[in-house]
Amino acid sequence: MEYVNPEGLRLDGRRPMEMRQLRAEIGVVSKADGSALFEIGNTKVIAAVYGPQEVQNRSQQLNDQALVRCEYSMANFSTGDRHRRQKGDRRSTEISLVIRQTMEACILTHLMPRSQIDIFVQVLQADGGTRSACINAATLALADAGIPMRDLVTSCAAGYLNGTPLLDLNYVEDSAGGPDVTVGILPKLDKVTLLQLDTFENVMQLAIEGCKAVASYIKEILLENTKQLESRRGV
Repeated sequence: MEYVNPEGLRLDGRRPMEMRQLRAEIGVVSKADGSALFEIGNTKVIAAVYGPQEVQNRSQQLNDQALVRCEYSMANFSTGDRHRRQKGDRRSTEISLVIRQTMEACILTHLMPRSQIDIFVQVLQADGGTRSACINAATLALADAGIPMRDLVTSCAAGYLNGTPLLDLNYVEDSAGGPDVTVGILPKLDKVTLLQLDTFENVMQLAIEGCKAVASYIKEILLENTKQLESRRGV
């Protein structure tokens, strides 16, 4: 299959270095302490954060920092595959761990000892880049909950098909079997917190640039949300 045509356009009409359209909304789950909807192209993810709160299982309590827990799931209607997914399958467990470790790298857990922060992430619609979308949604939800963080962690993927580096793979491109990398960064600190790869060198920098673009967008969303809150309070 030809993933980039002679005019330099991908199957969905984008240029190789072009991201899909971003969209985000904060405060979408009223009962959560923080929540967000994050969309990149046709991939849609919702995240909800609860805490910091008392540790439910005292045997898991950490005296010097907060306990961070994460649960990832995919809605049964999120893909064209209608098979019912079992909760806690191997892939979900692995992605839950990846998200938790990535968020732990940015949360100032030492400021909230003997407490618990729960992050729930669900993929509503999957069209490639779901791991990155989950991390970006979780970042917004944590910020909405007022959880102290070193920086906003943002994520993006890039790949290599038919000899061409591609930013932000959709499902068809991601399924083609080419080398790809998923990167998470702390943009203000310029620090990489997540690196999942097949092969790497040619697409690493491309993915980092994608992370920085997501970071700029997320900052705009948070700033707009702050302005709306101030307007409601009459500040």
